[in-house]
Amino acid sequence: MTLQENRERLMAHFSNGSSNDPKKWSALWDQGDFLPWDRGSPNPALVDLLADGKDLLENNFADDASGNRKSKKALVPGCGKGYDVLLLASFGYDTVGLEVSETAVKRCYEVMEVQGDEYPPRSKSGPGKAEFVIGDFFSDEWLAESHVVDRDGRFNLIYDYTFLCALPPSMRPQWALRMSQLLANDGSLICLEFPSSKDPRAGGPPFGLPAQVYTEHLSHPGKKLPYDDESGQIKEGISGPDSSERLKRVDRRKPNRTHPIGIGPDGKIMDWLSIWRH
Repeated sequence: MTLQENRERLMAHFSNGSSNDPKKWSALWDQGDFLPWDRGSPNPALVDLLADGKDLLENNFADDASGNRKSKKALVPGCGKGYDVLLLASFGYDTVGLEVSETAVKRCYEVMEVQGDEYPPRSKSGPGKAEFVIGDFFSDEWLAESHVVDRDGRFNLIYDYTFLCALPPSMRPQWALRMSQLLANDGSLICLEFPSSKDPRAGGPPFGLPAQVYTEHLSHPGKKLPYDDESGQIKEGISGPDSSERLKRVDRRKPNRTHPIGIGPDGKIMDWLSIWRH
């Protein structure tokens, strides 16, 4: 199938329901023959950032109150088959991959069993743990079920690639607020902005994500922002002052590599990589 055919089929699957409905996603996982988000490997942009972005990311370990070294915690919501989770664990993070489907979590552990050797330790402090859990990103129940999460339920690194674009636009205020709540005070939210070139009026999933979706919503977590019906963009100049829970963008750059779906017909990379902190 072409990219457009895949998108049309995915949109048709959600035509009689919301892309925020776990049952609709679970049905795709259970059927198993149409998983258009699965690329078979971590995104090269994340690989390069973890390997070469030491100027942007803190150490992957921290000392507790007793002076003992422990791995920092990472989260990948909507982790798919878990490739990015295994990558983060190889760099020393204790990492949670979150999915809404029991079948998806089973596929994650199968991938870890079969392909785990493809993710050798890449941290001097050794590998972190990789864990996959079923749950609703917007609830706290999955936090209690995790064996990786600290008591405060917060993460030092959160990675969003194809999670936000899967949510209906009405969920963006909740997405931003939840990210702010789950991110540790010294943590980094990594957003691989995709699909940044898709017309935001074209519907989804995946829904088009121009840069202002990130800047406006992460500056105003939880606040419903007005969209212009004609352009599909957030209306300018009426968002109001930044929230006290806002996340600030500390870096935004074009990655040198990304998955082929993020490369245009002219060979130019369309994705953007942004990093956000409290």
